[in-house]
Amino acid sequence: MLNNNLEPEHPVPDAHGINLFEADAARDLLTCYVPKDLHQHLLPHLQRLGALAGSLLDDLAGVADKHPPTLSVRTRAGIDTSQVNKHPAYVELERYAYSEFGLAAMSHRGGVLNWPTAMPPTAKYALTYLFVQAEFGLCCPVSMTDSLARTLRKFGDPALVEKVLPMVTTQDFDALHQGAMFMTEQGAGSDVSATATQATLTADGNWSLTGDKWFCSNPDAGFAMVLARSESVDGLKGVSLFLLPRTLADGTHNNYRILRLKDKLGTRSMASGEIRLDGAFAWLVGERGQGFQHMADMINNSRLSNGVRAAGLMRRALTEALYIAKHRQAFGKRLIDMPLMQRQLSKMALATEQARTMVYQTAQALAAADQDSSKRPLMRIMTPLIKFRACRDARKVAGDAMEVRGGCGYIEEWSDPRILRDAHLGSIWEGTSNIVALDVIRAIQRETSLPALREHVQALLAQGAPVSQELAVLQAERIDQAFTYAATVANENRSEQARQAATGLYHVVTMAAMRWEAKQANMPMRSHLADLILKHRLAARDPLQSDNLTDAALCVWLSQTV
Repeated sequence: MLNNNLEPEHPVPDAHGINLFEADAARDLLTCYVPKDLHQHLLPHLQRLGALAGSLLDDLAGVADKHPPTLSVRTRAGIDTSQVNKHPAYVELERYAYSEFGLAAMSHRGGVLNWPTAMPPTAKYALTYLFVQAEFGLCCPVSMTDSLARTLRKFGDPALVEKVLPMVTTQDFDALHQGAMFMTEQGAGSDVSATATQATLTADGNWSLTGDKWFCSNPDAGFAMVLARSESVDGLKGVSLFLLPRTLADGTHNNYRILRLKDKLGTRSMASGEIRLDGAFAWLVGERGQGFQHMADMINNSRLSNGVRAAGLMRRALTEALYIAKHRQAFGKRLIDMPLMQRQLSKMALATEQARTMVYQTAQALAAADQDSSKRPLMRIMTPLIKFRACRDARKVAGDAMEVRGGCGYIEEWSDPRILRDAHLGSIWEGTSNIVALDVIRAIQRETSLPALREHVQALLAQGAPVSQELAVLQAERIDQAFTYAATVANENRSEQARQAATGLYHVVTMAAMRWEAKQANMPMRSHLADLILKHRLAARDPLQSDNLTDAALCVWLSQTV
């Protein structure tokens, strides 16, 4: 086979240098979710970021992954310090994320990328979706910085907000104070009610924090949100939320230490550590004893960010697999022309596109809830849904992409091992799959989330491309069954079936949203994908019968831009 320059293609295809935005056949989907003028304004920035993500940023990420941060606990003169030493490649990635593209600032103020007002979450996540295709680890601190600013704005004392917000939303890299959240403890884990770190109100009216935090990413951040027990009562009612500055007003380091850095499976470029608070100064955020409720807002934002990162990883994995399949030959044929490969790529694409759709839908639900509290029930169920299913799917898609590359995919010189390692993070941080699936059920039990979700699904279908007559009855049946099953699991507290219930709802929402996207963006392929969800994710199938998931037309459409 010959390429466009009429030169023989190398037998080992290498996609390095391609524009990851231009390589995405569904790149115009954003037109459904942001105003036309904003979309036109963002296009050159998306194209630039796509070019960087496929080349320079990917190179920097590869170097940073192989040179993880180190910790200095003392200076050479014997003075205690807690300094995280980052590789220059990682620092350069930080400059692109925080300074050039303003990913942590654009939701909080105008001026980022020369747009006069704060941008909607969908714009931020469209850019993050691209950035994470090059570098996953850094997107965790970026998300925490963004989430810290959001939570501080919602619950912080106005004077504290005025003081801190400019520091965490500046694009001046040298003045930037990044954000973190120190929540996890050895004895607590996902059970926040078991938080043991103590918060003491001192004689001068300040708060002092003492205790150990077990897993703290971005441990040298300028500010961290911390949960600590401030009240002499057990359980969640005794826990409050605090803002911990790294540096005190007199310029000295606050009274806490980074004990060590974690040796992690993935996100190796980014530091995660263990923190010991030794009477550290902190500001109370919000009401005493309401810490978990306030932190839940930050967690919801972080869970959506987890979904964004999972979706971006899947897209990068799929892009690599499509490039290989289109440009490599075996047995006298291109891989992409082989039915079994088409089947594998179709399954990868379905999960990838579902995740992207769920990102935009959840981002819209979050924005709506911020404007109108009556919209909270929809947001309350959407955030754990995307965190649960998209993060699990990313592990499978990343592994399948490694297979498509073959033996080279197992070699650290290629992106596949890094993507596969990083893909496992989403199912653990901010709640494991079990915890998040149970949270879906809690949203149904404690709020009006299920009726809100059903109303949302019906609105999407009413405004979307119609289902074919052939599938109309099946679609109505499966939607009804998914909601009935979820209600039964919640009402009867069948916790062992929480994952099944959450998966069913995820498939229903993404199917309906894709029909809506098909009409709004004039993309017939979204309707086709919705049909695949209905037939292969929601309908009962005999595992020993053909399911016709080999989809040559889908593969042709997907590969047209790689």
